Amino acid sequence: MDPIVAETHAHLRDHLQGLILFDGETRPIRIVIAPDGRLVASVMVAMLTAADVVLALPDEGEESLQLMVTLEAIDEQGPDGALVDRWRIHHGDPPDVRWAAMTIDAGRFRGYFLDGEAFSLSNPLEGDEVAICSEANTDVAGLRSIAVAEARRRGRPPADWGVENPRLVGVDPDGFDLRGAYGVLRLPVSPPMTDAAGARLRLRELRERAAETG
Repeated sequence: MDPIVAETHAHLRDHLQGLILFDGETRPIRIVIAPDGRLVASVMVAMLTAADVVLALPDEGEESLQLMVTLEAIDEQGPDGALVDRWRIHHGDPPDVRWAAMTIDAGRFRGYFLDGEAFSLSNPLEGDEVAICSEANTDVAGLRSIAVAEARRRGRPPADWGVENPRLVGVDPDGFDLRGAYGVLRLPVSPPMTDAAGARLRLRELRERAAETG
């Protein structure tokens, strides 16, 4: 994968909270990445009818990712209800009653322009994700130690995410999503994980490394 594309993917997975710009308005928004690579969010009706919509992750700063997206309404009670459940598992109660799946049309990141084809974010670990999360969440102390170690690696206090009782809520080839009281902490991994066994092994390694560093 092109290094810029890989860096853009990592930035997107690490920033599930940002701003949505539409029809001259700017609002905070939280997203999740669906297993098929679309982005899912709780939205206002006005966002669904806007001609041009941009996501700024995490903000409108020079180092942020700008995504041009097309929104399609989804029904919480319909076939895409699992995507709504995924959002709730990551973020809790939604700010709005409408839901949308967003297709990425193009993106701009640190001076580079990427077309929509660069954002291939489908998740081959989808079928094992629930089982991996359920197993990991039986060891809250282990997840807490991993979260604290990752926060320290970033040079930020663990309290920024509220990781006293973290829950594993997402698994994909490039890492894990840990939900804390105040947000989702991304645990990136390299090289990518190719199967469930590799994901379980990587979690065990993260726990062991966190235990060693205290």
